[in-house]
Parts: sequence; structure tokens; C-alpha cells
Amino acid sequence: MLNHDIVIVGGGPAGMAAAVAAYDNGVKDVVILDRDDDLGGILRQCIHNGFGLHKLGQELTGPEYAAVYKAKVEQRGITVYKNTMVVDVSKDRVVTATNRDGIMQIQAKAVVLAMGCRERSRGALNTPGTRPAGVYSAGTAQKLINCEGYMVGKKVVILGSGDIGLIMARRMSLEGAKVEAVCEIMPYSGGLTRNIVQCLEDFGIPLYLSTTVAQIHGKKRLEGVTIAQVDENRNVIEETKRFIECDTLLLSVGLIPENELTVQAGISMDRITSGAMVDENCETDAEGIFACGNVLHVHDLVDYVSDEAERAGKGAANFVKNGSNKTAYIPVKAMGGVRYVMPQHIHAQPGEEVSLFMRVGQPYGKVRLTAKCGDKVLAQAVKLKVAPGEMEKLVIKTDKFADLTGEITVTLEEM
Repeated sequence: MLNHDIVIVGGGPAGMAAAVAAYDNGVKDVVILDRDDDLGGILRQCIHNGFGLHKLGQELTGPEYAAVYKAKVEQRGITVYKNTMVVDVSKDRVVTATNRDGIMQIQAKAVVLAMGCRERSRGALNTPGTRPAGVYSAGTAQKLINCEGYMVGKKVVILGSGDIGLIMARRMSLEGAKVEAVCEIMPYSGGLTRNIVQCLEDFGIPLYLSTTVAQIHGKKRLEGVTIAQVDENRNVIEETKRFIECDTLLLSVGLIPENELTVQAGISMDRITSGAMVDENCETDAEGIFACGNVLHVHDLVDYVSDEAERAGKGAANFVKNGSNKTAYIPVKAMGGVRYVMPQHIHAQPGEEVSLFMRVGQPYGKVRLTAKCGDKVLAQAVKLKVAPGEMEKLVIKTDKFADLTGEITVTLEEM
């Protein structure tokens, strides 16, 4: 049994930022466990730019952004166990992992979960048809092209308009492929507005809303797909079916937090985010276990991942130095057009301002977002437009927490 003050599970952007923040807040015995052969996580295959505008004040590619934080880890001498798969985290903070040297166990004073997320697969969609080569998740295709140097196809249809799908539409076009269509089952895109403009409109790629892939065709290799419009219940409208010839289908149909370890630890989960329920320090209801990044809820910008991970790292360091904070909690709930809000509860006297992060359930025009406790308005912001693909934030100042009772509600009002 090894002993370390703080164990970070995952060496992506969240894990690195949490480790650096924990170290900078006075806990030097920090280790990172990562299953890959180098730090960086998903950023290593995201060679497009657009990273770091908020956090670092410059526009970087994914590998460049990862390199900034990898350098910070190395400068602090933080120990990294690479090619190491964590297989269990217990509620009393025993971390079990395996690598080429065998099985290792670490008793930690605090644990930060930063495992990221994975893509939803074709199996989750139940799309009719055969199982030919040429059907990929968008992230898998991205890795094959950007990291391995393999071109996955020449005539492409993309199902789903999340950010990865939009970015891959541009990437495939730049590599000489013809992107025939991007189909989105919802009546609105799930990606950032900038990606819709830069990745589809700038390349003349059509986006079909309220449309899905109704059939996959082909034996050894994909020969084409049948697409069709859907009604308000997402049922295929038969008379709208049409065939598109293609050799590649990319699936960008959602991301799922990698929370098997979280569930094994007996941590309470949020059914909307599929991540842990946490407080403003990113601490779960398992004492001394924190969660941050895409394992907590799927982010649209890596800059926000780093911010959140820094709160988790600081929270873990404070837990190691000062022990548990046993003060009362105030629950936080999303209502109306707000689909979810993070964190799900806040200490009654948090000691510093608290940021609430939320997503709406559908696109709206001009709206007012309000956080209230009873009749007391804690924070408010007017947005000209909001969409499910873009995270929103409200900041509650410290002085607003005096004499709060009951719960905090976050609501949306159309203007």
C-alpha cells in the first residue's frame, strides 16, 4: 500500500489543472494516474485552434493547450503514473490501479476524479441496417486522421451536430473528402454557434435539422444511408426518406461522462448530467472525493474545464490541510427552462463568491436568468440568446449568502 496526499485520476486538461492547483495551494504530495502514454487526454487529437481564449488569453490548438499545463505539472515535479488504469476507488479513498508492473493500491487523503467522457455509440441508437466498415464515432475518426494518419473515407454523412461532428465536417473537407450532409434529429444544433459558422457554412455543407439516419446500407463497406425527417416525437416520417450514397458515416450523438468509478464508490449521481452531485468546491458526498471536468458534466470549452478543475484541486488541498467542512448546505435546483445547474448544493457560508453553471433545455431569444432564495435575488443576467450547446453562468457574491434559508432556484424568463 502506497500513501499519497492527493491522487488525481486522469491526466487530461481537468486532471492536470487540478494537480497544479492542489500543489499551488500548499499540498506538494500530488500524483496523477493516467491510462495513456502521455498527459493531455482528448486534447492530443484536437489539432484545430480555438482553445485558451478565455483562460490563457491566446488562441491555441488542443496539443498546444495541453502542453501549457503539462509544462506546469513538470515544473512542479508532480509524479505521473502513465499507462496506468484505475480499476477502483473506494469511499475511504483507497485507489486501486494496474499497469505493466502489476496491481498497485494507494491510500489517499483526498481523491480528484477527472476521467473525462466517452462518445455514445451506434449501439445506443438502434439504427436499422447492416454492420459494414465505414461507421465511426466522430472522435474515433478524429484520432485516426489526426494522430494515426489514416483517411477514413471520401464521401461522408455525419449524424449529430455536436461540436465534434461539426469540427470533423471541416476536417474531412480539408483532407479532400466530400461531406454530403450533417443530420441533426433535434430542431436545433447542439454545437457552438462559431462551429456552425466556421465548420459548415464556410464550407457550404448542408445541415438538416429534425432529420436522422433511418437505415444503414452495405455489406463489407458502407454504401450509403437513408435519411429522413422526424416528427415532434422523433419518429421517422416515412414519405421523407431519401438515399445518400456515401462510404463513411460519422456519429456525433452525444458524450457520456466516464463515471463507472464514481458509481462504484457509492457517490450520489445527478440523473441529468450523469455526473456526481457536488458542492461549490467540487466535493462529492463521499468525504474527500472531488470530481471535475467532463466526468462531472460535459463542457463546451476546455477553458471552463480548467477553471472547474482548479476549484477541485484547491478544495482537495484545503481538505487535506484542514479536514472536512461540516457546515450546512443549501440545495440548488434548476427550474423552468433551465435543464440543470452546477453545483447542486452550496455551503451556507462558502467564504467566497460562487459560480453557478447551467444549460437550458432548448434555444431561446432574449432571456433573464435569475438565481433566487425565496424572494431574495442572489444573481441575475440578461442574455440576448441562449442554446443547449452553450453553457451559461451566474455569479453569487459572498455578501448575498447572509441569512439564507430554504433552497436556491435558478429560473429562466423570456423577455
